[in-house]
Amino acid sequence: MAGPTVTAMPQQVTPFLMFTGDAEPAVELYTSLFDDARLLTLDRFGPDAAGAEGTVQQATFSIAGQVFRCFDSPPVHDFGFTPSFSIWVETASEEELDRAFAGLADGGTVLMPLDAYDFSRRFGWVQDRFGVSWQLTLT
Repeated sequence: MAGPTVTAMPQQVTPFLMFTGDAEPAVELYTSLFDDARLLTLDRFGPDAAGAEGTVQQATFSIAGQVFRCFDSPPVHDFGFTPSFSIWVETASEEELDRAFAGLADGGTVLMPLDAYDFSRRFGWVQDRFGVSWQLTLT
């Protein structure tokens, strides 16, 4: 009996966030809160494209070297983001942690307040105003 066929491994795995009109303000928020975050690319839908003109056709940004992709979905779906999937961020400074938590919590929902817990000396979990869930901890 022959063994399993070996296939090529993925070249890259990238988190992908689907918005419906809020991709650009979300990326602006995320890249403003973390010390090393930056916008990498931003392409907009044109006048004859599938999406609304001027909305994000594709954007990439990075936080701590992790690249994320996002876009504004032309069709509106009956689903959104859920806290069952979250972005885990380890910060080295309390100032960055506090700034990120406050910025993400502004207009969002605090799921666990920023505090000391058995598993972390300073941790907070928040769902931002766009519905994306973030777990932030001090290393």
